[in-house]
Amino acid sequence: MSDDLATLAQLFIDFATTSLLAIGGGSAALPELHKVVVTDTHWLSDREFKEMYSLGQIAPGPNMTMVAVIGMHVAGWAGALVTLVAFFVPTSLLAFGANRLWRRLEPWPWLEAIRQGLAPVAIGLLIAGVWLLARLAVDGVPTLAIALVATAILLAWRVSPLWLIVAGASVSWLVSG
Repeated sequence: MSDDLATLAQLFIDFATTSLLAIGGGSAALPELHKVVVTDTHWLSDREFKEMYSLGQIAPGPNMTMVAVIGMHVAGWAGALVTLVAFFVPTSLLAFGANRLWRRLEPWPWLEAIRQGLAPVAIGLLIAGVWLLARLAVDGVPTLAIALVATAILLAWRVSPLWLIVAGASVSWLVSG
């Protein structure tokens, strides 16, 4: 198998596996995705991962379309297509099948226990994703202060996160520039 095909196959396996193991949505996949593309394969640096995540957040559509940017970085247009298919198609098929099964087993008493058992797993994966992003984003006292103030404001008042993003970017720009 050529290096290009081997890389595409590895992208497919890594991204499909990561998405299938993430319970709670794309953000729950972030820690494993980071491990795969930064720690294990060294396809990206921490900074590149953070930048690609940021692009995914501001781009229209699902925020996890960042996987296409990662795939493009690793293997060009073919890599972008492979990562998108690998990340979204298997989990979509699994969700479709699980939903059909769930409806068929609706009277089954174990369904609520399954739902309650998966909730802490999803919350734990989301917390791990938040921790990863905080670790990547907070790289000094100014960014720590911005994060703490933004968190306090969000917890105290109903403020659009958009205003906090603009304010945080402005403060960061003033401090660094």
